[in-house]
Amino acid sequence: MAKAKKPKYTFFVKKAVQDFAREHKMMVGSDAYDAINMAINNILTEAAGRCKDNKRKTLKAYDF
Repeated sequence: MAKAKKPKYTFFVKKAVQDFAREHKMMVGSDAYDAINMAINNILTEAAGRCKDNKRKTLKAYDF
């Protein structure tokens, strides 16, 4: 299985993830950031596909 290409953009703020983890008495592994970013990228890619399938150029809540 081919490794997925790293997204061009970072879609979140690392400090927010760290704050969330701290609130829940947890820590964040350095490899988690790439996984979080890839998950967000996948969600956005799927939503963009639904948007295009419906002949729109505006992402809407129901695309997610």
